[in-house]
Amino acid sequence: MSRIGKKPIEVPQGVEVKVEGQTVTAKGPLGTEVVEVRPEIAVKLDGNTITLTKVGTSRETDAYYGLSRTLVANAVIGVKDGFVKKLEINGVGYRAQMQGKTLNMALGYSHPVDIVPPEGITITVENNTNITVKGANKQMVGDIAALIRSKRPPEVYKGKGVKYEGEYIRRKVGKAGKK
Repeated sequence: MSRIGKKPIEVPQGVEVKVEGQTVTAKGPLGTEVVEVRPEIAVKLDGNTITLTKVGTSRETDAYYGLSRTLVANAVIGVKDGFVKKLEINGVGYRAQMQGKTLNMALGYSHPVDIVPPEGITITVENNTNITVKGANKQMVGDIAALIRSKRPPEVYKGKGVKYEGEYIRRKVGKAGKK
């Protein structure tokens, strides 16, 4: 039995939530998020509290219970505060800059790497090496941050590449000289 699924979701001030059948719509200052809940889970809105209950008793229902609660909670948090992922670029000559809405990165290739964020995602660059990805949808923010990191993941000898802020890169010693 999921302990996460049992927890009620508090709706903060400034967020409007509508429940229509299996569809939960959260509307807030950062936009609108829609979550489709599985039919094995019932959603109920009481004032400023959203509760989810299981309809069946199968193992799949137990698995979807906590997941559904987390997806709805992320939608409510996302339209109120949003989600942020920060990345750092390390390496000589590696840099990033914004050209309009397009992220343009020089990552040691013979060509620049351009990434156009989807609707609802904002990318900012500070000091040519720090990239911030913001948005209301937690999955989209994580996907775009992972896409940016995948263009040049950090390597283990010098740590050059794109990494998440605070990510630990396990370093290797490299070649030992002839003795």
